[in-house]
Amino acid sequence: MANVALIGGTGMVGSHILTSLLSNPAVTRVDSISRRTPPVASGTPQAKLTTIVNGDTATWAGHLSSLTPTPGIFISAFATTRGAAGGFENQYKIEHGLNIEMARAARDAGTKAYVLISSSGANKSSSMAYVRMKGEIEEDVKALGFERTVILRPGLIAGSREESRPMEAAVRCIASWAGKVHSSLKDSWAQESDVIARAAVNAGLKALEGDVPAGSEKVWTLAGSDIIKFSQEDAATSS
Repeated sequence: MANVALIGGTGMVGSHILTSLLSNPAVTRVDSISRRTPPVASGTPQAKLTTIVNGDTATWAGHLSSLTPTPGIFISAFATTRGAAGGFENQYKIEHGLNIEMARAARDAGTKAYVLISSSGANKSSSMAYVRMKGEIEEDVKALGFERTVILRPGLIAGSREESRPMEAAVRCIASWAGKVHSSLKDSWAQESDVIARAAVNAGLKALEGDVPAGSEKVWTLAGSDIIKFSQEDAATSS
């Protein structure tokens, strides 16, 4: 059985990750650290969920380090936007800085498996700032040396966002239409947020048990059809 810590649990994918964790019988405890109360925690109390809500992200690493028992899995779905951050420089400081700080705190606490929601095309050598940032986060996390690191690289994330992003919403409509015609027209470049979430949880549980594909013992990367596949896997654990 697994104890899991999560950041980013109020976002589009993260909120589904939290729901998936709570419904998975292989997960015994979930600790969520966020700036606001996750939607799932504002309703009926969840017996295995502990929420730490603090608007000062500088305190988050301390919260994570003090969790008892130490989470076997740490999942980060944390991200921000250039607009919300007030420019790319601030976005980089927030998104890259907090992700690495929290990953380091998890590793130092003894967490074995780390799961990161990244992005399709992430590349530290890219000339595109956003893609380069995602690639640098991936590389810096891998350098921390978790026993097992799982990186999900979804394409367009389909589903509903709280904030308005008109251009993105238009592309999501295209993805929805393509999926209705045939899943093969959509799955390679767009995945539903709840599908990504289930894949993240299932892959994290498998990584904790060492049940990973050959050649992916240290770092396991899932993209496109792999995300679809592992969203449907039975990830029951015996620990």
